Amino acid sequence: MPPTRSSALRLLAEQSFSRAAGAPLLAGNAVDLLIDARAAFDAWLAAIRGATRSILFENYIFRDDELGREFIQALAERAAAGVRVCIVRDWLGCLGQSGSRFWAPLLAAGGEVRAYNPPRFASPFGWLSRDHRKLLVVDHTVGFVGGICVSGTWLGDAAKGIEPWRDTAVTVRGPAVIELAHAFADVWGQLGAPLPDEVPGAVALPSGQVDLRVVATVPNIAGLYRLDQLIAGMARRNLWLTDAYFIGVAPYVQALIAAARDGVDVRLLVPGSSDIPAVGSLSRAGYRPLLEAGIRVFEWDGSMLHAKTAVADGRWARVGSSNLNLASWIGNCEIDLAIEDDAFARRMEAQYEQDLARATEIVLKMPKRRRVVEERKPRNGRAQGGSSGRAAAGALRLANSIGAAITNRRVLGPAECTPLLVAGVALLGAATLALVWPRLVAWPLAALAIWIGAALVARYVDLRRKAPPAARDDTSSRPPG
Repeated sequence: MPPTRSSALRLLAEQSFSRAAGAPLLAGNAVDLLIDARAAFDAWLAAIRGATRSILFENYIFRDDELGREFIQALAERAAAGVRVCIVRDWLGCLGQSGSRFWAPLLAAGGEVRAYNPPRFASPFGWLSRDHRKLLVVDHTVGFVGGICVSGTWLGDAAKGIEPWRDTAVTVRGPAVIELAHAFADVWGQLGAPLPDEVPGAVALPSGQVDLRVVATVPNIAGLYRLDQLIAGMARRNLWLTDAYFIGVAPYVQALIAAARDGVDVRLLVPGSSDIPAVGSLSRAGYRPLLEAGIRVFEWDGSMLHAKTAVADGRWARVGSSNLNLASWIGNCEIDLAIEDDAFARRMEAQYEQDLARATEIVLKMPKRRRVVEERKPRNGRAQGGSSGRAAAGALRLANSIGAAITNRRVLGPAECTPLLVAGVALLGAATLALVWPRLVAWPLAALAIWIGAALVARYVDLRRKAPPAARDDTSSRPPG
């Protein structure tokens, strides 16, 4: 029987999604939604304590607090029992959060811990790329993905009146778990000896009826960015987004605006009180074009909204570690699940509506019980902790504002006044120093040039040393041009 028009379109959409994300559609999975950190931590600890073969754990923050020590104790107990425990921590994310004493019990029990991208002389700006994933795989049979770090900050502080953070994670079983293990193994192999052959050769039997993609991005790949753009372009009924550090990148904002003007119900839920207030202020600078296009913007009323989710047309959903900014889309290692399942999408929509009941809608005018875009102070005290995209996202937003002011390519909003003043004063101060005391500017620039030049030469020597003799000869004899 020849394929129908609808089935042909379905195949075309599946091919488009696969190519955009760089991830095939995997059938036969079971996915459970985990709302907030307490549910996620309980599920993670239960899986870890029941491990019999391996634990692959990758997270941006491991914090030395009561919760973190509970995880270390559970991991060390399994390592002592002969389970292979492999941990990837981000160097910058764990800076000031946990030290060698925190990891000592696990290492003593036989566990392995590797740090992603610590500072290196040969990579002066390498620290900009971070491992922002939140991934746990146990025995190649169950996996966990979301936005939650191993930190008691996510649980709030009742004594200080700080509510738990709002975050989302998922449990997955089935063939997708092997893809999660592959994603972990790829990063693990970048940091040292690869995992044993059992990971590439492992298989997982179907566990449910859910189709999904494992979108495991690394710096400069931008698979999720392409997928998010495609979803914004293909949504027909609704597109509901939740994001912790939304930074309005022009192409994506235009995709959302085009969808809204085409009748799609586009909504954006963001923190009302960010753990980094400066990023919240910069993010608000991009509200006006969204609101004018008919996109509904909501700010969470709790202590901190840290979830990174999307749901579209009651069919497609995304849960993971990626924020809607260039730091996550292009700069970091991230991991997300793009789920194509009606039942799961309906659960996501129901949760989104529950979240909106605890949010305040932002509008351009002041109707009753609504308010104009304005600065907000934390309702439950300033939250502590956070995520890798914050500083990079803030820098990107600042650069975007300055670029817009210089080139006059868009209308600037009131929230961008302070960044422009700070940048202007800083540039004037630097110019004054260069005119009055030129050596104060020339010497640091010379030192930076020496560092970068020496780093490039060191990288060249290292690559030449590792290259086989035939490759070295071929490179040295090839004429330029």
